[in-house]
Amino acid sequence: MRVDETTVRRIARLARIKISNEDAKSLEGELSGILDWAEELNGADTTTVEPMTRVVPIELKKRVDEITDGNIADDIVKNAPMVEDHYFVVPKVVE
Repeated sequence: MRVDETTVRRIARLARIKISNEDAKSLEGELSGILDWAEELNGADTTTVEPMTRVVPIELKKRVDEITDGNIADDIVKNAPMVEDHYFVVPKVVE
């Protein structure tokens, strides 16, 4: 894929990067090369490759998903200026 100077300037404007005329010319070739390389990767056959998140397969530790209140309700509201039945009391802000 070929990138022209207009496209390079548009990308620079969108990225909020100020570039000179010389930079725009050199970036044309660089961006075209990057897009050509990405297009070449599209040709690779990956149908037999499993998706992975890391090189070494690791089974993550799991725990039981239990719903609890943390058993520390008293500690949580201990420093609150006003508390009522384990809830924070705040002044009314909307009439």
